[in-house]
Amino acid sequence: MFKKLIQKARVKSPWLLHYDCSSCNGCDIEVLACLTPVYDIERFGIINVGNPMHADLLLVTGTVNYRNRKVLLNLHDQMPDPKLVVAIGSCALSGGIFREAYNVIGGVDKVIPVDVYVPGCPAKPEAIIDGVTLGLNVFTRSKEGRKTHAR
Repeated sequence: MFKKLIQKARVKSPWLLHYDCSSCNGCDIEVLACLTPVYDIERFGIINVGNPMHADLLLVTGTVNYRNRKVLLNLHDQMPDPKLVVAIGSCALSGGIFREAYNVIGGVDKVIPVDVYVPGCPAKPEAIIDGVTLGLNVFTRSKEGRKTHAR
């Protein structure tokens, strides 16, 4: 009974952690715009936190390189299960315009599993909110025992 209450609370009020893997900051500005009163992502019960041990959602922007790969893995490993990973922007999806650079591994999915992809350069706040709410639906279905990934 108590476990179901906690699971329902995690789905209805997920906490997100945003990590920038080194980008041009275009997608970071759009993620921060989602937190402003204009777009108000908090209306879905989503709260931005700074501790991965409290986070349910991981929003990742930017290209993954060899230097920040370990940090991304560490953040992902510290998050409690079940967790949701949303890759935002073309850099997070494939490496973007930096994909041919010598130090770039590629998209986020080369390092950790991604549940939702939000394309764009930079991704618009509306698309980010749609991706997060889509992810919450996936999060709800995985809570019920059906492991489904939206792409």
